[in-house]
Amino acid sequence: MPRRHTALAVILAAALLSLTGCAPIVALDAAPDSNDPGCAEISVRLPDSVAGKEKRETNAQATGAWGTPTVVLLRCGVKPIGPTTQPCVNVNGIDWVLMTDPAAKTIVYQTFGRVPATELIIDHVSGVSDSAVLPEFSGAIAKVKQTQKCLSTLDTDPGSTGTPAPTPTATPTPAPTTGP
Repeated sequence: MPRRHTALAVILAAALLSLTGCAPIVALDAAPDSNDPGCAEISVRLPDSVAGKEKRETNAQATGAWGTPTVVLLRCGVKPIGPTTQPCVNVNGIDWVLMTDPAAKTIVYQTFGRVPATELIIDHVSGVSDSAVLPEFSGAIAKVKQTQKCLSTLDTDPGSTGTPAPTPTATPTPAPTTGP
């Protein structure tokens, strides 16, 4: 009987290995601060699928990849950015800065105001949209405390209401008169 169990265990292990070997491991470079504890918090909460694409195994710490071929990549531990004029969008409480031209074939977003910072790379050629990808990471990224908000140019003026203020007009001041 023990031989049968051993043989069955070997067959099941071989079957399991053949199933996991379907998609090759995605080779990525770890970010400089990928060993930050915040990256571990994010990594364990990464979604199993993004925009209908299944998660794949990667060879680097604090990284993620989705789709075959890969259409979304994540790297935690990238250098945080400071104030920027790049476009910023808030998705489910996470501030993302668009780091590339929005018309590019590959789009890069980076979190703002969180250390460690995380970047997402989205392949637009595949037809995957930013609006289908960014919300999927909100739960994981939210585990890293936000210390600074990303502001639009309208937010930088404390008196701004979002609409331009009327330009004040000069009121002529009467010239002083001198007596005869």
